Amino acid sequence: MMKRILTGDRPTGKLHLGHYIGSLKNRVKLQDEYETFIMVADVQALTDNFDNPQKVRDNAFEVTMDNLAVGLDTKKVTFFIQSQVPEIAELTVFFMNLVTMGRLQRNPTVKDEIKQRGFDSEIPVGFINYPISQAADILFLKANLVPVGEDQKPMVELTREIARRFNSIYGTVFPEPE
Repeated sequence: MMKRILTGDRPTGKLHLGHYIGSLKNRVKLQDEYETFIMVADVQALTDNFDNPQKVRDNAFEVTMDNLAVGLDTKKVTFFIQSQVPEIAELTVFFMNLVTMGRLQRNPTVKDEIKQRGFDSEIPVGFINYPISQAADILFLKANLVPVGEDQKPMVELTREIARRFNSIYGTVFPEPE
């Protein structure tokens, strides 16, 4: 049985050469080695584009087309839109009980993005919660591998912590993704 991989994009604009070099090229290679799922992370994109949902809607199609244009094969890859999978939102709610606010605020990626966006003390709950939502994205699919850049490694580590905690309470349900 092939291991499962999840990756995706926030639909906030067209993908570019940096995306190709950083991840798209690798996705094309991995589609032959893993059961591959590509998520259009529209809910996550709304965490800092909530005032412009049309931008997110418009770019969902564009991001998918960009993935297909580089050679991802719909016979090998399953594409899905995050907001169209209600189980992700449900898991997010359950997982919120497994993570403290302090843990979220210590996440280096979250800390950097709070500074970049100038949120200061006015941090939207949806934004601070997105690492938990990201864990739900990964765990609902029971992904074994999540290819990410350095900036997202803390998110995968939090996902692993959530899987361990959930499994210790309810029995083994989720794999700890790499």
